[in-house]
Amino acid sequence: MGVNRLTGRRAGPARMWGRTPVLPVFVALVALALLAPLRAADHSFLWKATGRGGTVYLAGSVHMLSQNYYPLDAALESSFKDADLLVEEVDLGEMLAPESQLQILTRGMLPANQTLDSVISPSTYALVTKTAGGLGAPMEALHRFKPWMLAIALEGLVLQQGGFDPNLGIDKHFYDLAQSAAKPVQGLETVEYQLSRFDEMTMPQQDRFLADTIKELDTEKTSVSKLADAWKAGDAATVEQIVLKDLKSDPMMYQRLLVERNRNWLPKLEALFARTGHAFVVVGAAHLVGPDGLLQMLKAKGYAVEQM
Repeated sequence: MGVNRLTGRRAGPARMWGRTPVLPVFVALVALALLAPLRAADHSFLWKATGRGGTVYLAGSVHMLSQNYYPLDAALESSFKDADLLVEEVDLGEMLAPESQLQILTRGMLPANQTLDSVISPSTYALVTKTAGGLGAPMEALHRFKPWMLAIALEGLVLQQGGFDPNLGIDKHFYDLAQSAAKPVQGLETVEYQLSRFDEMTMPQQDRFLADTIKELDTEKTSVSKLADAWKAGDAATVEQIVLKDLKSDPMMYQRLLVERNRNWLPKLEALFARTGHAFVVVGAAHLVGPDGLLQMLKAKGYAVEQM
């Protein structure tokens, strides 16, 4: 869904562990709930926006999934087939390029003269040590990570150990379909910009982000069933209540990872309505809902928005 810690609920761009894509993902937490029974959908987490002579589909994304989620709801697949352009948070072709992967890794590492224990508080370091031990991650390998990157890596590891694969996420699914159908792909922002949302945080902010991520690794699992059921049913009100309540608990992160990015994206989305064909837009679900969400922003501009 979207603004996620990358895979969590409070952050936003994306996590990276091994081959896990670095994408803003405030709701990858939703993927965990696929282990629980899923009820039939009343709607898809998909909207059709029309205005100024154009049509744009907006799909809320879960960035990591398991195979038992497929096939997707028919409305998602048919809307994608109706479109002639795929627009995602970033162009996955750019993100998956070797130079981008190297950039992600480089930006996420501390300078040679620093180690993790020298830049975070003793209490946060104690949390890291305990969590790493429980996950079987060697501490010596974690000492070079910047706190924000380590937060992403640990949560990504937890999800992958739970059977969730970024290669089965909604973003990757439609990117692969676009490649097969020779449909063009555009990104709303660059990998560099996504990285900057984390890497430009002060060290105290990164410390808090890491500590909060670790503290929520266990408690997140207790709420995923409700959240995932709401996503599958297209229950935007419940998704908004669950996800945005958590995001708004840290106003700085809420503005930095959701509101600012939505405002940056809005003129780019509006430009899509002037095209002859239909665009299919995939962003984290948290970017769509709420008073600062893209759906509300489009409505305020006079576009008609209908859930499918």
